[in-house]
Amino acid sequence: MNIRKATVQDLSRIAEILVFVKRINYRPIFQNDAYSFGELQVLAVAEEYGAPDILGHIWVYDDGIVKGMIRIVDLEIKELYVDCFFQGQGIGADLMEFAKNKFSVSFLWALEKNDGAIRFYMRHGFHKTDTKKFEEGTTEYLVLLER
Repeated sequence: MNIRKATVQDLSRIAEILVFVKRINYRPIFQNDAYSFGELQVLAVAEEYGAPDILGHIWVYDDGIVKGMIRIVDLEIKELYVDCFFQGQGIGADLMEFAKNKFSVSFLWALEKNDGAIRFYMRHGFHKTDTKKFEEGTTEYLVLLER
């Protein structure tokens, strides 16, 4: 399998994936250009994710190019992102199966309006619950998915 622990050398690529996937998927939901194109910057994300308590929980899909990442804390999938150019190639599925098999993940939170992500998680054995909470600093809900 092409999944390995992330290193400091991966930070710029991880940040690049996070920034562009979040812009594409979340801008239509939040409609906040100041955040999407102001606060959300590759260098700032790379610096934030370089903290040991974040980087230490990230695994990357790397087949010569880092194409996706997953952050797992305890039994929770905190984040799973695949570069837009490589979506639909089974990378997200590989990351999900890795998380389920190696860490026995049992839950995650997803934006309620992120239908594509929710469908993906449901295809991989998660189901939506009635538990919701606000995404911090917004009026959008996160929904709890469990398996």
